[in-house]
Amino acid sequence: MAYEPSDRTDADDDADALALKILVAGGFGVGKTTLVGSVSEIRPLRTEETLSRAGELVDDTGGVDRKTTTTVAMDFGRITIRAGLSLYLFGTPGQDRFWFLWDELSQGALGAVVLADTRRLEDCFPAVDYFEHRKIPFVVAVNCFEGARSYQEQEVSRALDLDQGTPVVLCDARDRASGKEVLVRVVEYAGRMHTARHLDTVG
Repeated sequence: MAYEPSDRTDADDDADALALKILVAGGFGVGKTTLVGSVSEIRPLRTEETLSRAGELVDDTGGVDRKTTTTVAMDFGRITIRAGLSLYLFGTPGQDRFWFLWDELSQGALGAVVLADTRRLEDCFPAVDYFEHRKIPFVVAVNCFEGARSYQEQEVSRALDLDQGTPVVLCDARDRASGKEVLVRVVEYAGRMHTARHLDTVG
């Protein structure tokens, strides 16, 4: 067979590449910035500021007393899952006073990660409620902090009263491979959910 040169260019390959938007949400100090930073293949954009005395009056730092900074807008990073598929990661701020940013950040998102700390599990309820009400597929990723009591995925699912089928995974937000596995689960789950909804619509 004769070799026929391709007319394709690198620009064509870039045009064919699929970029998906994933949110990383959860309570204050749960590890969102750490997760985005550990998996991002570019230098992550961070909007962290030093915690102030004024903030102590409105931010609950119980359980994360050693935390000295907080995200005030968003974190941003990018990771290539495989050839032709990249994820743009947007980490949301965790404090109540910054939740007004979530609506803007969630526009066009394929899915989300809700990071959970079993020592402060109640802090991820607002994120769970937010994504459930907006029908944005999400995975709960339990960030396994040192010294925290370990729980099985089914126990966390029951404690959060998750909808049947919502995945729960254990992870270490500091570890790139662990974080990447969480993101792969989000893409797979969100893909199944969007396909199911499309079939329901056309059916």
